[in-house]
Amino acid sequence: MNKSELLKALEAKLGSRKAATDALEAVVDTIIREVAKGGSVGITGFGTFEKVARAARTGRNPRTGETVRIRKTAVPKFRPGTQFKEYVAAPSKMPKSGVVGVRASAGTVTAGKKAAAKKTTAKKAAAKKTTAKKTAAKKATAKKATAKRATKK
Repeated sequence: MNKSELLKALEAKLGSRKAATDALEAVVDTIIREVAKGGSVGITGFGTFEKVARAARTGRNPRTGETVRIRKTAVPKFRPGTQFKEYVAAPSKMPKSGVVGVRASAGTVTAGKKAAAKKTTAKKAAAKKTTAKKTAAKKATAKKATAKRATKK
């Protein structure tokens, strides 16, 4: 399926060619802009688009066999979601009509830096909890040891 065929399918669902074109262009534009900035776009049930850095490497010119230096670069990457993988593996599991497991309100756009900051904050909170638990356990052990010493005397 190419873009014009996709637009025809969307037109059948949305009612007009203009609405289908505007919707598709808006989605694609938003994804491209967010990934180009270094963020990731996750659409629940469908997959995640993200920017990945490729290291510099040495390649070969297939025509001459000469070694060529390839610079480092950034490329877009798509990781399909679990539901998407399941439907591709077993198309018979797809519902006969309606929308296939992807709800319009379920899609999320997250900036990579914001997501990383949230992860860091979550890790710090988890570290504080474990540190607090360890400290509480040490204090409880110290109290028990002190109580045992006091009862022995």
